[in-house]
Amino acid sequence: MNTPDIKFDEKGLAPAIVQDAVSKEVLTLAYMNEESLRKSIETRETWFYSRSRQELWHKGETSGNTQRIVDMKYDCDKDAILILVEPAGPACHTGSYSCFTESVLGEAKEGTSDRFAILNELEQVIAQREAEMPEGAYTTYLFDKGVDKILKKVGEEASEVIIAAKNRSHEELKWEAADLIYHLLVLLREQKLPLDDVLSVLEKRR
Repeated sequence: MNTPDIKFDEKGLAPAIVQDAVSKEVLTLAYMNEESLRKSIETRETWFYSRSRQELWHKGETSGNTQRIVDMKYDCDKDAILILVEPAGPACHTGSYSCFTESVLGEAKEGTSDRFAILNELEQVIAQREAEMPEGAYTTYLFDKGVDKILKKVGEEASEVIIAAKNRSHEELKWEAADLIYHLLVLLREQKLPLDDVLSVLEKRR
């Protein structure tokens, strides 16, 4: 199988950025050589080249945390690869959803002018919960119970939104609407449907 005309460095490597295809969270940075790129294309799962061990490695071969490839892209210089995946568990060897967990600038976040930024953050948190399945988390409980439980909660929250609206209670309605949006995002994650796809439909209808 022919591979794209990637410009590998003098060691025969190119950086590969792995991104969650649904949440758009950057999961890890690894390196590929021509063989690992070819195997990734053939198997539709990520293969990399370990610079420390100097050998190929298949992500998830021992842990089970494989990454199914949805798409692969290269940059304008053809010397870096972006891999969009559906992860079957944490990307990091520490058990974290993403390898990028530490902030260089500190944990404090400046206010944002994007009033919908919370939806992006919530989508990423839900994806992290699905990957890590932390014990005691409500989102973990929903994913553990499966689609029927999630659908039931979406239905319940939709009904409560209707009741709140009929009661003409803004206070009640805002809380119930928030619950509905959260459970809908959980459902989208379970179905592996990015929120971006829903937004694109709205844009087409505009």
